[in-house]
Amino acid sequence: MSSDTEQFQQEKCRSLFFLSILCFALADVRDGLGPFLGVFLQSEGWTPDTIGFVASLGGFAGMAAAVPAGAFADATRHKRFFLAAASGSIVFLSLLVLCMPHPAATLFSQVMQGIMAASIAPLLSGITLGMAGFRNFPARLGRNEAWNHAGNASTALAAGILGYFWGITAAFAVMAVMGILAIYCVLHIRPGHIDYHTARGAAQPPAEAEFRSPLTKTAYKGNPALLCFGLILLFFHLGNAALLPLLGQAAVARFGVNPASYTAGTILVAQCIMIPASLLTAKSAQRYGYGPALWCALAALPLRGLIACFWASPWSILPVQILDGVGAGILGVATPGIAARLLQGTGHVNAGLGFAMTLQGIGAALSASYGGLFAHHIGFQWAFLALGGASVIALAVLTAGRRIPSLRAALGTSQA
Repeated sequence: MSSDTEQFQQEKCRSLFFLSILCFALADVRDGLGPFLGVFLQSEGWTPDTIGFVASLGGFAGMAAAVPAGAFADATRHKRFFLAAASGSIVFLSLLVLCMPHPAATLFSQVMQGIMAASIAPLLSGITLGMAGFRNFPARLGRNEAWNHAGNASTALAAGILGYFWGITAAFAVMAVMGILAIYCVLHIRPGHIDYHTARGAAQPPAEAEFRSPLTKTAYKGNPALLCFGLILLFFHLGNAALLPLLGQAAVARFGVNPASYTAGTILVAQCIMIPASLLTAKSAQRYGYGPALWCALAALPLRGLIACFWASPWSILPVQILDGVGAGILGVATPGIAARLLQGTGHVNAGLGFAMTLQGIGAALSASYGGLFAHHIGFQWAFLALGGASVIALAVLTAGRRIPSLRAALGTSQA
């Protein structure tokens, strides 16, 4: 190997190291203030319904922006710049709420944060694909997700400890530090280490003008496999998103546990399981494809629902959240990986990922209402069964979808 090649590989390893730290930092930045926002606004005199309304609008803005953001990520060569800009914007918008918790400013902040957050996933996926290539993409996704979950656990712990001494503003400080770290890391990934044709899943290098022109054809049009995969994600998240909040409410109502400590503990348990689950999924995908891992992720949710329903104890949260870590860890790797395989050669990989994430977001947005209706009218136990049952529908869609050759191929071993 020539000295130039050795130097290039060493420099690329350095860029990949910064990509890992970037995933660690983005874990806190991408979700903004998350649950801390509601607590802060409540301390400012906001009512729960107004807080929920503002949060919902931000979520809907993110869903609406997912496909255009993916198309933009495919079209631009300046992925690093826009990823840094999105990260910095989220930090600035969160600080805007801290300094000016006025309804208009907060609403503007949440809507813009939703849009910025929607752009981060396809930009990061494109950079990763451009650096790793299709052959090494599953392994790199596993590392990305492991660092991401480590970041989630670490920042939640840091915000909790610092918040104990300095209050809710500590969460803002932690996010600001992570935002600065994310910008530093993304700007230290060398542009020459990103293959921009591979980053969008193009079959061959397109004309330069194609990078500047807007997307004229939707990535999902005429692609039943991608639609089927999106529906699988929709039904899974319909059952998954509300299960932990409802289980926490049930534990507080039945056993009088401390809500803050109980919720923090459940999050840390799940995040710690997601790290090995992500790495194992990446290894499994290289050898067996994404199919077996996807089956395990979907099957974990009905088991969570059954445990939550029939084990009336605050300790039921442990197996429930261990299984949550398994499912979320698998899907964090499998979702961009399967989307990339389904759209390989089209040049619209990230637009397709945006479409799948839109359907996923719809399921997550409806989950609280779906589970809440069951909990309110016939009890928490039936709500847990109903939420677990949504993933049974996802399994049925997956079973039917395997008749589609392109989906069956995407779930199998990679030949790239």
